Amino acid sequence: MIVRLISVRRCLRWCMLLVCGLAILLLGGAGAQQAGSARRIVQRSAAPYPALARSMALQGTVKVEALVAPDGSVKAVEIKGGHPVLAQAAANSVRTWKWEPAKAESRETVEVKFLPE
Repeated sequence: MIVRLISVRRCLRWCMLLVCGLAILLLGGAGAQQAGSARRIVQRSAAPYPALARSMALQGTVKVEALVAPDGSVKAVEIKGGHPVLAQAAANSVRTWKWEPAKAESRETVEVKFLPE
């Protein structure tokens, strides 16, 4: 009886930790997404599909964080995730994008999708 009670308590504790962790991830992710998407993209160019990726039939999404100046130009780009063969093409493309002007610089997170044609 005591062993069963301890097992139930342990299970409840793990369930509560899981629920709390999911809540933090969901709430934290939503806040980060809102902060990253505060400015609207005014000019966007499609990323060229790398020849190596085309020959390998690679497809996927690259996550990029751009440091955007108050005038809307991109000051710096940091690759946050995606296939390395696709990442450089995505970063080069995002460097040419323009955002709407703002009072201060901001960090904008975008995803660049690559699909073979």
